[in-house]
Amino acid sequence: METAKTTRVALVDDHKLFRKGMLELINGFTGYEVVWEAENGKDFTQKISPQNLPDIVLLDISMPMMDGYETARWMEQRFPEVKILALSMHNDDETILKMLKSGVNGYVLKNADPAELKAALKALEQEGSYYSGRVTEILVKSIHGSKPPKVELNDREIAFLKLTCTELPYKSFAPILKINPRLVEDTREKLFRKLEVVSRVGLVIYAIKEGLFKV
Repeated sequence: METAKTTRVALVDDHKLFRKGMLELINGFTGYEVVWEAENGKDFTQKISPQNLPDIVLLDISMPMMDGYETARWMEQRFPEVKILALSMHNDDETILKMLKSGVNGYVLKNADPAELKAALKALEQEGSYYSGRVTEILVKSIHGSKPPKVELNDREIAFLKLTCTELPYKSFAPILKINPRLVEDTREKLFRKLEVVSRVGLVIYAIKEGLFKV
């Protein structure tokens, strides 16, 4: 009989009481376990390693020393396979969109119902992202806003952008594009620089704005 997989969760928040409450809540969800905590982004980057990677990181935005934006960008560059769920009290368009562009896979308000948190964790596992109605509304507004400057892209970069709009992880791109896995990382980094974005969400927004992918 197979043992059910336990999803490993890391908590990053500078408020100890909030972390304790979240730890008890998440450990109460069947199939989820908080494996370690960090009190800010700096503490988090010092604790994480390939040997202790969580499946999901619950990340606060407003923290001393290294905030959520910087931490998400750091993770996007080093461990893009780890899903990040932003937790915040901020509900304004600018904060949410900036966090999404930093590389998070979902956004939940700290005063949300526990059922929404559980749904978000499940969506990150099964679908790779969690976008509430509020977040979807902000993304749509951004996509239909002003277009970025036209950039010359080669065939591989266009194909890469189209794959970015799917739920496939980056590591699956190599056999589809018939390129070396190392070239996948190089292509992603070149597109980040060319399009002046820092995350997969930024690539997706560009692809949709330019009509490379239809929603």
